[in-house]
Amino acid sequence: MKQGVNAFLDYLLIERKLSKNTIAAYRNDLFQLADYIQDKDPSPQWSKVDRQLILNYYRDLTERGYARATVARKVAAVKSLFKFLVNTGVVKDTPIEGLPSPRVRKSLPQPLSVAQVMELLKQPEKHLTPEAKRDKAMLELLYASGMRVSELMSLDLEDINLQEKTASCLVRGSKGRTITVRRETIPSLQKYLAEARPQLARHKEEQALFLNRLGDRLTRQGFWQIIKTYAKEAKLSARVTPYTLRHSFAAHMLSQGVDLRSVQQSLGHANISTTQVYTQLAKHPSKKGL
Repeated sequence: MKQGVNAFLDYLLIERKLSKNTIAAYRNDLFQLADYIQDKDPSPQWSKVDRQLILNYYRDLTERGYARATVARKVAAVKSLFKFLVNTGVVKDTPIEGLPSPRVRKSLPQPLSVAQVMELLKQPEKHLTPEAKRDKAMLELLYASGMRVSELMSLDLEDINLQEKTASCLVRGSKGRTITVRRETIPSLQKYLAEARPQLARHKEEQALFLNRLGDRLTRQGFWQIIKTYAKEAKLSARVTPYTLRHSFAAHMLSQGVDLRSVQQSLGHANISTTQVYTQLAKHPSKKGL
């Protein structure tokens, strides 16, 4: 069973060029399904899997307390797997044709208030390390631009032009875009580039803008831990992630009267309907904590 899953994962990596994190999520979900089927059948084969067995698996997930959003994700993974198995001739047809996914109610983003963001941005200043100067620059750039954490971590030295106040974002699988670097963010970036990055750099050939203490490109996981640490130092009760700063940027821009189309372009949303959710926060201050 797992051979079929591994073939599908190779397809996602090589043909679809999905990220390692996405493939890891597929692996966990699909190996869980394979283990479930093998528990039910001593000689399992994908061609023997029927609709009732898949329905029983979904029912088992629900009974074990998985959130509706998690079950919906696993449903999507299984549908993608069977589509691949059909296309590669492993099975003749999919046993889950037309099977609906659990409806997931989308909650509003949870931005911080302006005061909370300012408190978070002050935390790196309490430390005198090169990493703290780097963190100050990263946090300010993220909040001032609204870029995704993947875009932030993918920045190279050549992508930042402080004279023109621009940053060029290009992440695999997404369209490139140019973001305006706000004037108040430039001093922290200049200080990082002049004082901190040379201390962190270990390899002359490394072109990543933001480096870890080993001199390599800082990872998304590393940045998540950094922001979590500063949120704790700032005594913020809300759960703070890199996406929190992105949400805060959008909500605060709209509350200041910036037009929706400009915010859409800053966030890099393909459809303006994705950006419109933030207008609800601008209309209801109690929901955005401003």
